[in-house]
Amino acid sequence: MTNPGKISTAQVVTIVGARPQFVKAAELSVALAQAGIAEFMVHTGQHYDRNMSAIFFEALDLQEPDVNLEIGSGHHGAQTGAMLTAIEALLLRAKESGARPLVLLYGDTNSTLAGALAAAKIGLPIAHVEAGLRSFRRDMPEEINRVLTDRLSTALYCPTRLAVDNLAEEGITHGVFMTGDVMCDAVIRQHAAAGTTLPRPEGPYRLATLHRASNTDDPVVLQRILDSIADPNCPAHLPLHPRTRARIQQFGTRVPDRGLVLRDPVGYREMLALVASATQVLTDSGGLQKEALMLGTPCITLREETEWVETVSLGWNVLVGSDPACITHAMQHHCPGGDPPRPYGDGNAAARIVSHLRTIIPGEES
Repeated sequence: MTNPGKISTAQVVTIVGARPQFVKAAELSVALAQAGIAEFMVHTGQHYDRNMSAIFFEALDLQEPDVNLEIGSGHHGAQTGAMLTAIEALLLRAKESGARPLVLLYGDTNSTLAGALAAAKIGLPIAHVEAGLRSFRRDMPEEINRVLTDRLSTALYCPTRLAVDNLAEEGITHGVFMTGDVMCDAVIRQHAAAGTTLPRPEGPYRLATLHRASNTDDPVVLQRILDSIADPNCPAHLPLHPRTRARIQQFGTRVPDRGLVLRDPVGYREMLALVASATQVLTDSGGLQKEALMLGTPCITLREETEWVETVSLGWNVLVGSDPACITHAMQHHCPGGDPPRPYGDGNAAARIVSHLRTIIPGEES
């Protein structure tokens, strides 16, 4: 841990734990600093591998976390419980010193839910970035996390109009704001910073990512996905999530020797460069579906549903699950034309969020 005493002067406590949250937090941290708002950043350690964590802080010019709780992986209950205990201790320390910071949360991870529960139980205001997203799959841990966090939040910052509508359907209308997507801010700024100097594979290639339990924890499903995405004529480059690497080793999964290139995880700018130059993206990630659309690359989603329904309705994303025939058909035929639409905003979501935060941070109202 570093700088634990700083929390007593913080106006905003940011809680992150996974690489998509680091990307979003980088945008908000810049905007908070420009607005003169003191921030204390907590890294739960949910993503603890250097290639999934520290490398992102370095590449995004994101401040080092003030505290790294180093919780690590584990079953959902144990991991969330450990985070809840540790976060509560930090927030109680702040309250006992006379501070009453706002707790800023992102997305749908266990870190998000733990932060929301800890803040709500001791009466601190909560702001949720990416509120209102729904897959309508209660068997997905992420869906449970986002639904409960939205219920507990003071301010709900929605990336799309549909997210606003989802909340209204659930009876949540107070404190709801349509801001656009912070990921759009990140793609615009970070892709411009990456320029054209980053290395890319030679020749045509697809970019693949794979990490969800539904795709990696069943050896039969994992094997058929790897077999399906392998194409010697257009190899799939697969930066390996630690979870996926562990399952391949655990199951003795056969990795096709042609048409599939396993890689270490890459930094965010490198990932954007790979997406922008790829023929297609194959993924079970939520964020990458949006990034592919923003960068004009067709996306094939290895899931049966998506929170980002705009990517599908606008024709740039197709849902194929883990069915080999559906994956192969999409790889052969999914090729939308024209310029990609822009449903996720204009790159100013962070500024809108911070402008509103200034009106609800305790002590900032005037």
